[in-house]
Amino acid sequence: MREPEPLDPTDRAILRLIAQDAALSFQEIAEQVGLTATPCWKRIKRMEESGVIRSRVALLDADLLGLPVSVFVSVETSDHSAEWLARFAQTVADTPQIVGAWRMSGDVDYLLHVIVPDIAAYDSFYRNLIASVALRNVSSRFAMERMKDSALPI
Repeated sequence: MREPEPLDPTDRAILRLIAQDAALSFQEIAEQVGLTATPCWKRIKRMEESGVIRSRVALLDADLLGLPVSVFVSVETSDHSAEWLARFAQTVADTPQIVGAWRMSGDVDYLLHVIVPDIAAYDSFYRNLIASVALRNVSSRFAMERMKDSALPI
């Protein structure tokens, strides 16, 4: 894990603004944090180069895009070898329906966030997952309602 970039209050204010609206111009951000555009741009560029800002993306409405089914998939494995992990990581990377993946502590090894258009598509995803890598147990929890989806608490 890399050493965190030291951030001052102005950097944090910039990050809060970008996290809320990545489409803001450098000038708009600068005005809101009390800088001119060039120093603001330099700070943003530094945070991009250091990895603090990994990417600037738009949050899309999954329902309006025909992807209303959100599933949280708990995965357990009995194989913790480097070969298994490499195969599993590649499967996760190659599967567009997996929009988030975490290695967990406790009784579940991995938690996947999967988004699909319907139950049939989830079934297809599930069949492909279990065919691609040996798993001990897979448990699916279907989200009923998205209650919050927000920026990091900077």
